[in-house]
Amino acid sequence: MSEARRRALLEALGVDVYVRRSLPRRTAAVVATPVREEPLATPTRAGEAIDAAGGSPVQFSPGIEASLDWDALRSAVAACTRCPLSETRTQTVFGTGDVGARWMFIGEAPGADEDRQGEPFVGRAGQLLTSMIRALGLRREDVYIANVLKCRPPGNRDPRPDEAASCRGYLERQIELVAPAIVVAVGRIAAQNLLGTDTSLARLRGKVHALGARGWPLVVTYHPAYLLRSPGEKRKAWQDLLFARRILRSVEAGEQVLP
Repeated sequence: MSEARRRALLEALGVDVYVRRSLPRRTAAVVATPVREEPLATPTRAGEAIDAAGGSPVQFSPGIEASLDWDALRSAVAACTRCPLSETRTQTVFGTGDVGARWMFIGEAPGADEDRQGEPFVGRAGQLLTSMIRALGLRREDVYIANVLKCRPPGNRDPRPDEAASCRGYLERQIELVAPAIVVAVGRIAAQNLLGTDTSLARLRGKVHALGARGWPLVVTYHPAYLLRSPGEKRKAWQDLLFARRILRSVEAGEQVLP
């Protein structure tokens, strides 16, 4: 990615950048001055985040989906009638991207655009998420993107507990098959469903959580739809992504990121 393109993406995310006017023996470089990679926060397991909210740890419980390959899993989702959302959807929204990706982004549910196109994060919020991914030096096709729900809730309302439970096995299998180095929970609803907690997004951010029995490292950030309504929070979202990248690098270096 060119420096000019990277600067434009960072500016779209609300990150101030400047160009040094003189650098010895090299061309001017783009520097994102207000943003620095924060020290690695004290890791917590999903159960610890839940305990803080008065709940109990949630673990993956393998079901019939646990033995399915990608093709069989996609077919199972497409034919699913486990909850009433199957009666109102245009089509299911399975997931997209590199099935062997290091990064996995998980949102809450499809919206109207996703319901029409059958792909997650394709509307205005999806365009912003794509820009966030590019700002990390990645392409959208380099990551895997999925949702907690595979069908759109009417009126884009929040997923109901029974709906999330109906889709849980599908999502768990997707995570198992991708086997990402880092999972990014996009938004409060996704984070709370994945971690089984009612802890606020503010308290979930800035920590690495262990997802499920396998302990996938998970980091929480804002939903792009929220960022479109509150652009002043884009800087914090960028800090979350830098933090996630730091966790990923630690994982790939063989360092312990979870207790």
